[in-house]
Amino acid sequence: MPAKKQLLHLVFGGELTSPESTEFIDVEKLHIVGIYPNYDDAYKAWRGVAGATMDNAHMRYFVVHLHEFLDPKKVSKKR
Repeated sequence: MPAKKQLLHLVFGGELTSPESTEFIDVEKLHIVGIYPNYDDAYKAWRGVAGATMDNAHMRYFVVHLHEFLDPKKVSKKR
């Protein structure tokens, strides 16, 4: 079986200024959950932390597709 292509994903979160915003109250208190080798693993981690904090509407977690930022072809097109 061929190895899966590594597509790094970052899972992080923190408390937002409002539920409708993506601005964090305190960037120094961001919770870096981890970096994962594929979306499936990142999604599982995201579900775990997002589910544990769902009682706080201001707490939000995100999955960032790091592999897109590491691809010079994609980055140069966005500039």
